[in-house]
Amino acid sequence: MASMAGSTAASAPRSTSILTPIVDFLCVGGLSIIVFIPMLLSGQPIDWVTIGTVAWAQLVINYAHFMASYRIVYRDKETILKHKWATIGIPLIMLVCLVYALFEVQQGSQFMLVVFFTVASAYLAWHYTGQAWGMMVTYAHLNEMRFDRLEYWLIRGGLRILLTWHVVWFLRTTLKDPSQVEAIYQIATWASFLAALMGVVGLVRMKMRTGKNPPFLALVAWASIFVWYMLIAKYGLVGLFLVQFAHALQYLEFPTRIEINRAAKNTARSQGTQLVVYCAGLVIVTMLVTTFVPGPTKAVAATLLGAGPDSIAPVLISYFIAIHHFFTDGVIWKLRNPDVQVDLFAHARPVAATVPVPPLWWQKGFWIRH
Repeated sequence: MASMAGSTAASAPRSTSILTPIVDFLCVGGLSIIVFIPMLLSGQPIDWVTIGTVAWAQLVINYAHFMASYRIVYRDKETILKHKWATIGIPLIMLVCLVYALFEVQQGSQFMLVVFFTVASAYLAWHYTGQAWGMMVTYAHLNEMRFDRLEYWLIRGGLRILLTWHVVWFLRTTLKDPSQVEAIYQIATWASFLAALMGVVGLVRMKMRTGKNPPFLALVAWASIFVWYMLIAKYGLVGLFLVQFAHALQYLEFPTRIEINRAAKNTARSQGTQLVVYCAGLVIVTMLVTTFVPGPTKAVAATLLGAGPDSIAPVLISYFIAIHHFFTDGVIWKLRNPDVQVDLFAHARPVAATVPVPPLWWQKGFWIRH
């Protein structure tokens, strides 16, 4: 009987989804493509959407994805100590900077506020493109495929170009004299077409090399980020807030899957019960945070338009949470890490033992093609 059960489990179809095919499609970028492309093609201004409305509408889901990240990294003492630089070191350094910024504001300067805003915006660009690549690697892995070195550099290189465009767009949007970076912005904009071409070449090469189409959801994740940046280019800050909503939605199903997979190991509580408890806790904590921490609207106003000292503290706390989230995500979401694979892919076993990632250019044997 045990042998028959083992044989049945081994022959059962392996999941190639994080949650379900439809949910994955909508979260990874399908929903934003469906909504954003008609907006772009219409050519009409979206006057019916105000920055305040969009900011608060996406604030709940945005902070939910922050809290989901913290749930992973602060879940127990072992995890905290394993990532103590991210869980303890960086927060302490940032806390010192925050206190100094508050003191500085009382003296009539907002230099540290601008530093917080600049770091958060630059890190956001890194975060968007890094998450897009992470989505592509994840779905390739679930479909037992991988990107080779050349494909890695073509696709990831294109995403780096988009990162550059995002940083230049930020400077162009926030500088008192945007003409200082206008020429660079135009170059970065034209370079984004090269980024798309590089991605297409990388994906076509993968098909030719493997004889199989690249995973559909990897294509959706790749295409969606180009749609996101087109929306930002056309609609500015309103577009950015809409994109942040899509980015947070893209993220949320991954910590949810980890929670479900961990619950499957705990026989004392059903997966359904654990999921309900997890979602309820996430919503409650998110609502508490959004009640006491102002949203992006006030942050933008404080930096670009100037704000009184009374509003600076919550604004800095908003930046504190955002920057720390970007940093912790960079630590905990390493797909080559066996622990991450066990948590994220347990429902999809058996899969390859590791997620192969092409070595960096300075590593031995980089130029040897496999």
